[in-house]
Amino acid sequence: MAVKIRLARKGRKRKAFYHIVVADSRAPRDGRFIEKLGIYNPITDPATIELDFDKALGWLQKGAQPSDTCRAILSYKGVMLKKHLLEGVRKGAFDEAEAEKRFQAWLKDKEQKIEAKISGIEKSRDQEKKDRLEAEKKINEERAEALAKKRAEIAEEEKAEAPTDAETPTDGGKPTDGEKPTDGEDLKSEPEKKAETPTDGEDLKSEPEKKEEQPKAEEEKEETPTDGEDLKSEPEKKEERPKAEAKAKAEEEVPTDGEKPTDGEDLKSEPEKKEEQPEAEAKAKAEEKVEAKEEKKEEQPKAEAEAKAEEKKEEAKEEDKEKDKE
Repeated sequence: MAVKIRLARKGRKRKAFYHIVVADSRAPRDGRFIEKLGIYNPITDPATIELDFDKALGWLQKGAQPSDTCRAILSYKGVMLKKHLLEGVRKGAFDEAEAEKRFQAWLKDKEQKIEAKISGIEKSRDQEKKDRLEAEKKINEERAEALAKKRAEIAEEEKAEAPTDAETPTDGGKPTDGEKPTDGEDLKSEPEKKAETPTDGEDLKSEPEKKEEQPKAEEEKEETPTDGEDLKSEPEKKEERPKAEAKAKAEEEVPTDGEKPTDGEDLKSEPEKKEEQPEAEAKAKAEEKVEAKEEKKEEQPKAEAEAKAEEKKEEAKEEDKEKDKE
């Protein structure tokens, strides 16, 4: 039976690690094995190797053949060198003390190399981190400079557009915010300006009083008498207004039956006209009802004639259907 020292795959996809096992060459890769010698994990940097040195050396001396990867692992850990030195002792080339001395010297040199490699890896990682941080700082500084330039340009544009504080107002204009009043001029706040007293002889009136006076002033303008006409008091004017309106409406109205009022005909007052309005509306509604009834009477015979024509058509269709069936 050929015995081999090889790797058995473990772990999940893309996260594989291996067991170093002694197995029959005919057994599956991840199947039955004779003995487990250690673990090999290539994901870490440097790779992690855990090996039982004495068991691995014993199986090599018994004749077990390692695979290429396992041979490299055993050589890395010094198992292959130890086997070679023991072969030299067996042949008498040197004694065991010399063999052990040579092996310890090699092992010490190998450990120094491994430590140097680990320290170099750590330094390179730290350097890469520093380089990334510096690159990020440069990018942030460039962005800050660009932003500052943009803000400065915007500020310059705003200054150019806005009027300067030293500009003086035109004749009759108001001073700008940066100007100061002339000597002897008193600055007044908005509430103080509102509270200023009126001019000599002018009486201030409240808002409701002003609104009431506006229509009165308009009426006075309309009713100003001509030269030599007597002025009437306000109550008399109010009484004459409805009479004047009634007269104007009466003149506009056209008399019924083509008759016109005579010169001596008296015009009716407003209350009498209001009483006559509902009577006229009632007469108009009655006339509309009569007209509607007459229209319905005229439409009834037409509708009856149409209904009879439709009945005749249906009867003719039924007769045609019965004849077809026969």
